[in-house]
Amino acid sequence: MATKRRRGGDGGMEENTMAILDTYCFSKSTQHIADDRLSFLEAVRSGVLVTENASAPTNKMYKAIFQILKVDNSLDLIMSSYQLLIELEKAWSPFSFGTDVTSSEKHEDRGKISGSIDATEFHLLIEGLSKVPNEATEILNLEPFRNMLLFQYLVNVLEGDFVPRNLAFTENSDWVALKESLLNMILVSRKITYKGLVKDCFSAMCELSQFIRDCSHDMRPAETGSTEITEKWHTALAIALPEVVKRTCAAVQKLLLMMIELDSSKKTADLEGWTTRADGTRTPATEIILDELAYDKNILFPFFQAFDKPKLKLDMIIQYLKKYIPKTSVRTRRSNGSTNDSTFGGVLNCFSNGNSTKSIIKKISSEVAQLLLAHAFQAYILLPSEHSTESKEGIADNSLPNICNDMISAFTCLKNTDKHTGILPFGKEALFTAAIMLSRNS
Repeated sequence: MATKRRRGGDGGMEENTMAILDTYCFSKSTQHIADDRLSFLEAVRSGVLVTENASAPTNKMYKAIFQILKVDNSLDLIMSSYQLLIELEKAWSPFSFGTDVTSSEKHEDRGKISGSIDATEFHLLIEGLSKVPNEATEILNLEPFRNMLLFQYLVNVLEGDFVPRNLAFTENSDWVALKESLLNMILVSRKITYKGLVKDCFSAMCELSQFIRDCSHDMRPAETGSTEITEKWHTALAIALPEVVKRTCAAVQKLLLMMIELDSSKKTADLEGWTTRADGTRTPATEIILDELAYDKNILFPFFQAFDKPKLKLDMIIQYLKKYIPKTSVRTRRSNGSTNDSTFGGVLNCFSNGNSTKSIIKKISSEVAQLLLAHAFQAYILLPSEHSTESKEGIADNSLPNICNDMISAFTCLKNTDKHTGILPFGKEALFTAAIMLSRNS
């Protein structure tokens, strides 16, 4: 295993490797600087990844590679430094400070990701992701491309630190280890507001998701009379951009999910009395997202289109609809009692009653109701089996045939209640899927 490689006696290798960068001076040409940096990256790769009995990368090396990714304007260097950082993270996990770090430096770097970026910079990076659709296709503008890779790497570091700590909390109730995670250090920083960070993640996810759908056409730039090298550079960037945007959108979702998991763990710690006043209080990320969705219904579609975690997606839609379901008990032939609107089956039953349906669509419109039910149904059928950690238990109380029947009844009631709107295309797709599944189970 890479983590068992020799970690001592690497001073000579570090000295030789870092010497490549020490040759840097402002009198050199840009090409010479780029060549030196590429040589440095290759030397690190050879010294800590390829060579047998390789030495661990030191903190100085990490910072130097990270700095190249952070500031360089060469596509080759951006890609090479990003790839090397990812490979180092895999080979030398869990991420740790190198042997060259003093205790004072460790204290100073608490709350910094990779010891190179703090909460404020991280928040600014997320804010910038929302601008990618407007900036990414500008000729010779590598900044949004570089920032997306930078963000992906940082989320990778946060995940590598958070997941084992959260697992330890789940298994051993170790709240102290979880509160000292890099993610929590960022979120409790007084330099940022948690609510603002969640909102910016939400906004970035919606904007990037929309951009992905718009990227289905050929993004290669038109003829500009530029050199052959520049044209090849443009083409390479245009081909890579949609995939980089897609992975960045997935990284934003991963960050949101980690924040939601941290909120859940903190709630458990609060209930058990393991937290102190110093841990503070904050509005859960899920509530912030639901408030944003309620405030601007135009972002419902891009958000749920991008959000691909079935259980959480279904749970969010149920919580969203619960705000608009009449509080009075609703009796139907199938319910034989008061409707349980905390499950998907219960929500569908609320749409099988004309008065209840009319009350709901007065508040959110028939289009929004159809959108939410269609996405909820999609999430429901994607849920794993009851033996999985992400099962239907607790969010759906009926069998698949019953859910399919209730979907058809709900859309029939929506159509009868709002004759001017009718069934929209995505609603028809959901109904078609429900009918197919019913025929297979008959």
